[in-house]
Amino acid sequence: MRVALFVTCLVDALVPAAGTATVELLERLGHQVAFPPGQTCCGQMHVNTGYPGDAAGLVRRFVDTFEPYEAVVAPSASCVGSVRHQHAGVAAGDPALAARAAAVAARTWELSEFLVDVLGVTDVGAAYPHRVTWHPTCHSLRLLRVGDRPLRLLREVRGLELVELPGAAECCGFGGTFAVKNAETSTAMLADKMRAVLDTRAEVCAAGDSSCLLHIGGGLSRLRAGVRTVHLAEILAST
Repeated sequence: MRVALFVTCLVDALVPAAGTATVELLERLGHQVAFPPGQTCCGQMHVNTGYPGDAAGLVRRFVDTFEPYEAVVAPSASCVGSVRHQHAGVAAGDPALAARAAAVAARTWELSEFLVDVLGVTDVGAAYPHRVTWHPTCHSLRLLRVGDRPLRLLREVRGLELVELPGAAECCGFGGTFAVKNAETSTAMLADKMRAVLDTRAEVCAAGDSSCLLHIGGGLSRLRAGVRTVHLAEILAST
């Protein structure tokens, strides 16, 4: 299978370890992973802030870049959600591009989806001897509906103690520009999420979106709580 890594802007710029771990994991499972150098932003930020016209060129670039591959895998439910649920609509004025965008979107996967649904694996040979709690990000939960796929993967990791996060389905308060435009509300939501994480006495809070992990991790670091935030890919790549 010709697999391409869609690394996403945020992972590339701020959390490159999540992208590296995704490649290491897939290669360990026997797949060659390409990194198409022409990839850029998926356009989610533009669409969500009311500039779909500015996203059209990014959708075309995404399609041109990833169309040759049988599968596109990203360590981000948020960006995969944009590809699946926004791209064809953004390109609606160009029916040919919209059809191509829909076809590429159909084979674009968030990491846990790809592992469980496409490769059919839950035990990836990982070992991670830590107490971990899982934060299901909003886009993974409500847009992609990844369900318990990440939990099924984590339960197979040797040495990992998985503890339930109280109020897990509640938003952490990031929401992209929401955290900037509604800082007080975002901060209050973050406080609730941090309290829930600390109540688990976990060493690590894991998630599948680096944006949420940066938001939660920033708050926890300011509290000097001693709890780390780690992307799912990094845990699954650990041996």
